[in-house]
Amino acid sequence: MTTADLAVLRRRALAVLADLTPAALELGEAFAAQGHELALVGGPVRDAFLGRASADLDFATSATPDETQRILARWGDAHWDIGKAFGTIGARRHARPERDGRAASPDLVVEVTTYRDDAYEPSSRKPEVVFGDSLEGDLSRRDFTVNAMAVRVPALTFVDPFDGLADLAARRLRTPVTAEQSFDDDPLRMMRAARFAAQLGFSLDDDVRSAIERMAERIAIVSAERVRDEIVKLLLAPDPRPGLEVLVNCGLADHVLPELPALRLEIDEHHRHKDVYQHSLTVLAQAIATETGTHAEPTGPVPGPDLVLRLAALLHDIGKPATRRFEPGGGVSFHHHEVVGAKLVARRLKALRFDKETVQAVARLTELHLRFHGYGEQRWTDSAVRRYVTDAGPLLERLHRLTRSDCTTRNRRKAEQLSFAYDDLERRIAELREHEELAAIRPDLDGQQIMAVLGIPPGREVGEAYRFLLDLRMEQGPQEPEVAEAALRAWWAERSAPSSDA
Repeated sequence: MTTADLAVLRRRALAVLADLTPAALELGEAFAAQGHELALVGGPVRDAFLGRASADLDFATSATPDETQRILARWGDAHWDIGKAFGTIGARRHARPERDGRAASPDLVVEVTTYRDDAYEPSSRKPEVVFGDSLEGDLSRRDFTVNAMAVRVPALTFVDPFDGLADLAARRLRTPVTAEQSFDDDPLRMMRAARFAAQLGFSLDDDVRSAIERMAERIAIVSAERVRDEIVKLLLAPDPRPGLEVLVNCGLADHVLPELPALRLEIDEHHRHKDVYQHSLTVLAQAIATETGTHAEPTGPVPGPDLVLRLAALLHDIGKPATRRFEPGGGVSFHHHEVVGAKLVARRLKALRFDKETVQAVARLTELHLRFHGYGEQRWTDSAVRRYVTDAGPLLERLHRLTRSDCTTRNRRKAEQLSFAYDDLERRIAELREHEELAAIRPDLDGQQIMAVLGIPPGREVGEAYRFLLDLRMEQGPQEPEVAEAALRAWWAERSAPSSDA
């Protein structure tokens, strides 16, 4: 890209920033009136060059945290000091109507941080904060050059001491200082490199890649929560694959998600794929393609990418390495890998501090992802369909998507057969739903009715009777109360009959 091209990009970005942030210009004036510098930094500047607006803005300033807090208290409608120990004060300003010839200002959330330098001690999980005295020095501590660009406000002066604009145009991730020094200061930046590869489609500079390969084990000093947050952002990117490949190829995954690179060693049982690792990346891509922009949560539909589905698609086969068996004749089997995999998924996600609901959902999808196999060869009974629906529960729609995505065979005939079989299963589920409440299947008699019919008090025997009636409901569908009662009495009589061996 020529110098003229870069100049065009610079003018375009400054115009975008001027149009979108009139309130930010007022904030710059407020800081200048008190004798302080203020500059828009990091992601909002980068995104302006990419043609993307940012609702939340990050600023750097020469003001101390106390001085910043006083200015923001006057400028905004609310402010908070939760990050004050790190030099950061946040504020929110509600929308303002057009006035003084300026465009109307939308709601705006800002974070203003005193110029600083961060460094990690070799064995520390938290950075030591040292406040700096210049914008250029502050930018030198940023993770990558594309995030080390700034715009001084209110003058809208572009500051780019490390040629971040050229790297942005080349879609390249490079560090302001040496990559080794940058990652030594904050090892989480290695995870951020993988995340930006996924989110922005950027490639890694050779110095960055080699430094990650040498220093990958240093990620161990970073808290599990911070690592988890980077993994989540990576997986929610439009195309997570480039980021996952950085994690695996550079050795980071060995320390944060070791089950993933372990899949590279395993040959898929169908011998249709290079290995289970590549298969898993393909399943993830296919699962993303099934998303509709919203997904079901206990609180209702939620917009955006489906993290649970994406985690399940990526991790559904991680039980294969532990269950691989070489069979006579050269075959390979992975018996019960879905059960083993569910346990491994739960263990890994707990270690990464995922919430309980996410852990349970991803583990359950992993456990159920093979349940559909065999449906095409032997059509299920209504009872089997009911069990499939009730076992999946609120995860049924995700299980549909995961199961369909798990078909990566290149054999068109086989793929069409699997698709037809799953179409048939979904049709049968819909038919049964017309006649039964599949999502809330219960025995035809409840616990109180069971105790009344059998004349027994609460206890273990009531639970056994309940399970018998639930199995009967699964096998035969809804029953009239008198039919269920007769079956219960017959079961109880047989259960209570003396053994013939007595």
